[in-house]
Amino acid sequence: MKTLIVFAHTFWKDSKVNRALLESIKDKNNLKIHNLSTSYNDGKIDIDKELILLKETDKIIFQFPLFWFSTPSLLKEWQDRVLSAILYGEKELLKGKFFQVITTLGGAEQSYDGHYGATLEELLKPIYYSFEYLGCKSVKPYAIFNANINTLDLNTYKKVLGID
Repeated sequence: MKTLIVFAHTFWKDSKVNRALLESIKDKNNLKIHNLSTSYNDGKIDIDKELILLKETDKIIFQFPLFWFSTPSLLKEWQDRVLSAILYGEKELLKGKFFQVITTLGGAEQSYDGHYGATLEELLKPIYYSFEYLGCKSVKPYAIFNANINTLDLNTYKKVLGID
């Protein structure tokens, strides 16, 4: 299975946890890391390039740190541009592919149990729904709570990706 990780991070230059995660898998077969933060630091998404990447993959993973209960703005821009191009163009492009979110969070798991108003699954539902609407099959999200470089479990991350 070919997997595409679509990654974004508002503060990529200062990233420790996500940088370590991506570094640990950078040479794996059938896995492509597409770092929007370095590819599109001007914020201008090349839709044709993105559609080609999506055509060549079986599984799409959005990986990002959750900021203010949402995705980084560049990832939202990607969603707006690319998913709209699929909806109004190649409607079948994502049909049958798998979609998953991998997210890092600075807060504890209890912070996302709903007592602040929403669970993590509820926060991620609009993203999942968008991909399901375009024909993807959802895979349960993987969250790294209390994200800290000193306690990072790279083995579990690799297992979630299916490359242990």
